[in-house]
Amino acid sequence: MHAPALVLFDIDGTLIRRAGPHHRQALVEAVRKVTGLESTTDDIPVQGMLDPNILAIMMKSAGATAAQIRRDMPNLIRIAQSVYVRTCPDLRRKVCPGVRRLLAALHRREIPAGLVTGNLTRIGWKKMDQAGLRQYFRFGAFSETAKDRAGLVRLAIRHARREKWIDGSAAISLIGDHPNDILAAQANGIRAVAVATGLEPREALAAYQPDLLLADLRSISLDQLLMK
Repeated sequence: MHAPALVLFDIDGTLIRRAGPHHRQALVEAVRKVTGLESTTDDIPVQGMLDPNILAIMMKSAGATAAQIRRDMPNLIRIAQSVYVRTCPDLRRKVCPGVRRLLAALHRREIPAGLVTGNLTRIGWKKMDQAGLRQYFRFGAFSETAKDRAGLVRLAIRHARREKWIDGSAAISLIGDHPNDILAAQANGIRAVAVATGLEPREALAAYQPDLLLADLRSISLDQLLMK
């Protein structure tokens, strides 16, 4: 039997926040280990970006050529994930307001929940493990699998339909804290739910005209996600 809805979630700023410097440090260490270059994320607006794009900018700023970036990217992705999995702290106190209640409600109703995130695969799942949220998610679309966030949403929807969790009548929502999440939802013709729990102010999110704009997930009802 198909579920009436599919709910997709961004991670950073949406499910968890203030997770510490460990993710950025893993990217920096990956560049150092693979290339010997010293790099930084300090001047990169990483919010809403995909990890491979961040790594590419870091490499370019450190003097790498486009050819070197392409050649080294698979190893950068592998090492960054290994470093983060080894260093990620306990994140249970970093879960955003209302997240656990909403995820538990979706789980009780057997409505599939998935991740759509700029994180690399092992980094994203490690965050969910350390936040105590892993059991709520059936699957995820992660940053190394598509060129942009809209592509990740497309992959997630396709996967859910292929698994026959949903059909063409399902209400599909993407919940995120950044304009890029709103744009990715709009590009795929699904509901954009924006939460002001990240670094973007509510006014900046409102300018992109999400279908729902919330202070946090305590103010959302299941019915709002079930409406087509």
